[in-house]
Amino acid sequence: MNFSANLGFLFTELTLPEAIRAAKTAGFAAVECHFPYDVPPADVKAALDETGLPMLGLNTRPGDTASGDFGLAALPSRRDEARQAIEQAVAYGAAIGARNVHVMAGKIGVAGEATFHENLAFACDLAAGHDIGILIEPINQRDAPGYHLSRVEQAADVIAAVGKPNLRMMFDCYHTQIMQGDLTRRIERHLPLVGHIQIAAVPDRGEPNEGEVNFPALLNSIRALGYTAPIGAEYRPRSGNTHDGLGWLTAYRP
Repeated sequence: MNFSANLGFLFTELTLPEAIRAAKTAGFAAVECHFPYDVPPADVKAALDETGLPMLGLNTRPGDTASGDFGLAALPSRRDEARQAIEQAVAYGAAIGARNVHVMAGKIGVAGEATFHENLAFACDLAAGHDIGILIEPINQRDAPGYHLSRVEQAADVIAAVGKPNLRMMFDCYHTQIMQGDLTRRIERHLPLVGHIQIAAVPDRGEPNEGEVNFPALLNSIRALGYTAPIGAEYRPRSGNTHDGLGWLTAYRP
């Protein structure tokens, strides 16, 4: 099985283009990122072309994080900002050849559901012209209290309600284990809706080589289901240095 380096957490001491090159050297088959917008897209595209690594995805801007924002798309009072963030993410993604954009919902209750659906439909229509997928991600309430989307079944309902062919779910095993567990069966049940899978140890979000999830068994199950895309490594290195903890990658790769 192949893996994607999430450069929001890995190789963070490097610039984004340098981190892409470091991921290639380390043996990752792809990369993904969070918020690349301060880096010229031409520089990112050059590093991707040089290494041959695909960029699996990036996030919409989360808003004003200092004021507690963690996404905008489900906030009725922030519709214009949410759409500007979507337009920026899709344009940046198109410029670097990214495969997906993760539209961040934000922290709000059920009252924002209609707004979330409308903004996702807008994102899907915009992204379709660039052959880009739109992802939504259930995020756990311990790390992001009040986040609008926190359960896999809720994400499945959103996908059905919006009804766009390029809208899929980012299944983050770390978040789902904290909220719901039963990872193997939930992935099996929802795999047709899954656009990307991510892993990290639970509960510390470190390297996926210890903790309460049996990742060798889980990854074998995912492979047996026919999922062949790279698995996203979205973890925080325990030592603070990505290179110190890469033994798991050698152990899990074929």
